Amino acid sequence: MKFLDEAKIYLESGKGGPGCVAFRREKYIDMGGPDGGNGGRGGHVYLEVVDNLNTLIDFRYTQHFRAGPGMHGSGANRTGKDGKDITVKVPVGTVVLDEDKETELFDLVTPGERILLLKGGDGGFGNAHYKSSTNRAPRKATPGWPGEERAVWLRLKLIADAGIVGLPNAGKSTFLSVVSRAKPKIADYPFTTLAPNLGVVRSHENEFVLADIPGLIEGAHEGHGLGTRFLGHVERTRVLLHLIDATADDIVADYKTIRAELKAYGHGLAKKPEIIVLNKIDALGPELAEDQQKILSKAIRKKVHIISAVSREGVDKVLEELWTHIAKGRAKDKAALALTAANEVVFEE
Repeated sequence: MKFLDEAKIYLESGKGGPGCVAFRREKYIDMGGPDGGNGGRGGHVYLEVVDNLNTLIDFRYTQHFRAGPGMHGSGANRTGKDGKDITVKVPVGTVVLDEDKETELFDLVTPGERILLLKGGDGGFGNAHYKSSTNRAPRKATPGWPGEERAVWLRLKLIADAGIVGLPNAGKSTFLSVVSRAKPKIADYPFTTLAPNLGVVRSHENEFVLADIPGLIEGAHEGHGLGTRFLGHVERTRVLLHLIDATADDIVADYKTIRAELKAYGHGLAKKPEIIVLNKIDALGPELAEDQQKILSKAIRKKVHIISAVSREGVDKVLEELWTHIAKGRAKDKAALALTAANEVVFEE
C-alpha cells in the first residue's frame, strides 16, 4: 500500500428538510386545523479514528464527503426523516488543519475517538408550528436551514516510541530492517527512502515501535526535501536515534547539520533524548572506527555509540539504551494518566 501522509478533503453536512403546509381533513370534521409537520434535520459529518489504517492514500481518490439532506415534513404532524450522517475514518495520529494549513483543529491520537466536525442544518417548521389563538389557519412553512461546508487538511504523524534521524544514506533503513521485520527499500545511494517506515522491534522481552523517516538535508525545517512533513513523523516519539555515516568526510558537521534542523523545526524535537550512533564501522576497521568515535565524542561532548547495522555489531547495546528511555517515557505517561483519573474522581465527588 502506498504511503500518503497529507491530503485535503471537502466536507458538507446535509441541509434541513422543508416544513409542510397541510390541514386535517377527515369525514365529519370540519376545519380540522393545520397539521403540517416539520422537516427533518440534515446529516452530520463525523471524523472517527480507527487503528487499522496507517496511511491517507484513500483520500487521494475520494476528496468530497457529503451528508444526506433531511426529508420534508408531511401532513398529520409527521416530521421528516433526518438526513443520513457520514463518518470519515482516519488513522491514529491524524492532525486536522484548517484550510490555511496552519491552524490546528484537532489532534486525533485515540483509537475509537469520534468528533462532530459539521452539524447538519435544522429542519424547517410546518404550518402547525405557527398556529396561535389569533391565527387558527396559518399557511406558513419555512424551508430547512442549509448545512455547513468546509475544506480541511489531514496530516498524518506516525505514532512510534522511537524515531531514526540522520542525513541521507546514513544507513537508517538498513538498521530498521535488521532490528525488525520491516522491509524498507535499501540501496547504496541517497534518498532511497521516500516515505516513512515503521517496524516493531523486540529487545529481550520488550517490544517497541521504531520509525524511520527519509534522510534530512540542510533546510529541512523550511520544507527542503519535504523535511517539515518528515520531521512531523518523529514529533510524538520518546527518544531519537541519530545515525551518522562513520565513513563521511566530516562527521561533526553531519551531526551539527541534523541538530540545527531539529532545533529550527521546533515542536520539542531538539529537547528529546538522543542516542548518537556512528554506523558503517565495518567499512573502517576497529582502530579507525574508534578514532572516529573519539573525534565526534570530543567535539560534541556526548556519548557516541559505534555500530555496524549490516553485521549487527553494537546494535543490541543501542536497542537496550533505546528501551531505557522508552520505559521511562511510558512510566511517566502512565503516572500522568493515573493522576488525571484520580483528579476526575475527586472532582465528581
